[in-house]
Amino acid sequence: MTEETSIPPALQGSCHCGAVRLTLPSMPETATKCNCSLCRRLGGLWAYYPLGAVRIEGHPENTSDYVWGDKTLRTFRCKICGCATHWEPIDGALGARHGVNLSNFPPSLQVSVRVRNFDGADAWTFID
Repeated sequence: MTEETSIPPALQGSCHCGAVRLTLPSMPETATKCNCSLCRRLGGLWAYYPLGAVRIEGHPENTSDYVWGDKTLRTFRCKICGCATHWEPIDGALGARHGVNLSNFPPSLQVSVRVRNFDGADAWTFID
């Protein structure tokens, strides 16, 4: 059995065109839906992993980034189909984490994860 076939399909996702492919190291326990000015427009459903733990193929050659606000995060999208795929901290310090957009994964993964709502627009706290 190859490494590719030993990975559960639910842990594999991609942007719409498939140019950026993501493989999670494990099933996320929770996901975050944020209402900040960017996340509400992206419609992202974010799962967090240690920086480098998620295998991201097609990055950086098929991605472009967007940096805004306090300039601590870089949000990536596929430069072919435009789907938001993940974000990374700009400094990449030891112990940092990154967010992966679960909207790029099968619906079966999304419905099996507890979604927490985060008020990133005003209170900067979970509201569930």
